[in-house]
Amino acid sequence: ARTAPPAKADHLNFTVKDSGNSAMDGTYSLECGPTGGDHPNAQGACDALAAASDRGANPFEPVAPDTKCTMIYGGPASAHIVGTWRGREIDARFSRGNGCEIRRWDALVPALPKTR
Repeated sequence: ARTAPPAKADHLNFTVKDSGNSAMDGTYSLECGPTGGDHPNAQGACDALAAASDRGANPFEPVAPDTKCTMIYGGPASAHIVGTWRGREIDARFSRGNGCEIRRWDALVPALPKTR
């Protein structure tokens, strides 16, 4: 009997800027299944991404262009995430420029830093 090759671990690279959290600004990697990489909170990050995905959401999906968002500014923080997650290629950008973007960012804390 043939056995399937082992599933490849999810691997993401993060670039975070201007979060107000010096420990989380910079570039780092994250692996989930098994957990690894140099992300400052790798297990928490994997758990947050898994929880968002298990709710049926794509945690990397951008805000739809026609979405009505509150005009609230959450600060200058930005993040760029690239890699693979659950078999999908990821190239996602995050900011805190309005209420929708803030909610999208906060849903991934601690994968993305809690901002100040």
